Formats: sequence, C-alpha cells, structure tokens
Amino acid sequence: MKTRVLANIIFRRYGLWISAFMVLAVGYWVFRAYRHDDMDWRFVRAFGIRLPMRYGIHGIDVSRHNDRIDWKRVRAMEADGVRLQFVFVKATEGATMADKHFDKNWREAKKSNLRRGAYHFYHPTRDPLKQARNFISHVDLSPGDFAPVVDFEVTNGQSDETIIDGLRLWLQTVEEHYEARPIIYTNGNLYKRYIKGHLDDYPLWIADYSTKHLRAYDPDNLYLWQHNQNGWVQGIRGQVDFNVFVMDENRMKEICL
Repeated sequence: MKTRVLANIIFRRYGLWISAFMVLAVGYWVFRAYRHDDMDWRFVRAFGIRLPMRYGIHGIDVSRHNDRIDWKRVRAMEADGVRLQFVFVKATEGATMADKHFDKNWREAKKSNLRRGAYHFYHPTRDPLKQARNFISHVDLSPGDFAPVVDFEVTNGQSDETIIDGLRLWLQTVEEHYEARPIIYTNGNLYKRYIKGHLDDYPLWIADYSTKHLRAYDPDNLYLWQHNQNGWVQGIRGQVDFNVFVMDENRMKEICL
C-alpha cells in the first residue's frame, strides 16, 4: 500500500517529465534502429543484384575461378551511379599454392586504377608460418594498397585453440613483414566462435549474405562487408562477389598501406 501511494505521489509530481523522457528515449532508439537498418537496397540490373546504396564505395573480389579478366571493361563499367572502386585478388592458399592468375590480375588491377588488395586462403591443418611465408613470397604491396588479408573459411576439424593460435601467428608474421595490420575475412558463424573475443584487434571483412543490417558485428572493427556472391561484372566470366566499405570514406586509409 505504501509503495502504491508513494508511486502515485511521484507520478503526480513528476509524471509529465517522466512521460517526456520515455517518449524521447523510445524515439531515440527507433531513430537509431532506422538509421542502422536503412541500407537503401536497390536492384541494379547491370550487376544483377541488389546493392546497399547507403554506402558509396563498392568493390569485388576475384580468383582463378573467374578465369581471365578484361580489366578495362571492369573499370569502365558503371550502372545507376555505381562504379567499382576496389578489388581483392586471391594470391595464395595453404603452405605452397599460388593462384595462377594472381600476377596478371594484380598488375592489371593497378593499371585500371582500382584500389587493390591481396588475400591468402588459410588452412588450419597447415603450418601457419609456412602459410605466411607463402603469401609474403608472392605478394609485393605498394603504398595505397589494402593491408594483407587472411581468408578464414574452413576449420578442417581442428580444435579452437589450434585455429585461433594458428591465425594469430599468421597475422603477427605478416604484420611484422609489411608493417601493416592484416584484415580478417570470415563469415558470421566463424567470427562468433573464433574471432570475436580472441582477435578483435584486427580489421574485419565479413561475408554475410542473409542479413539486412550489421548489428551482429563490432562497428569499431568492421570495415568491409561481402553482401552478395551472385553479381555480374562486364569483363568477368561467371558470378562475382560484391563488397562495400562500411566505414566513413575518410577511414579507408586505416586499412591501407
């Protein structure tokens, strides 16, 4: 009874202020949710997919699976105001493999004035140091290039400790060589289990095709989002992975040499 009386007194005296505060609080969270989810998705016929037009810097990633690429056509392509501005090229895999088209793709991407990055497909069953040396032996980076990328997509039945420690060793070795903090590419499930809480100091490039927002990821670390793997680009055979830079445009330099 006393509690109810006290509550009535407080509400009569401060009810207007309490109501105003609640309205402002609800409005604030609704506004935040709207801004966060408002990706401004638009279907761009020439690319064959929807693009999140909230972001202004769009790019792709390629490998030998895309076969020979006509880089002049790639760079010249523009649709609905969107022109590709960057590309990540597969360089190496495991301890000994190198992408057979890397050298040409790497050279032609630069000639086409696309900001370029190189990535290594990581195998947890292989020696991390040998994998790092494989990447280093094949990739020369220049000022303006993206920092090195480790592509973490498979676990191969290895323990959590083996995977995390191996990734950390690869990242530290590559960072020491290039004097640039590498970028981690992975998907949402692997991020939650192996990256989050273990390798949070590294920039993140997330592959997530099912989400309409990015609330599941640390906004301070997330720089790149691979949002679709079924796009089309003139000059490239087959389907292409599409990505966007999700930070403010002036923060691009944070993940480049």
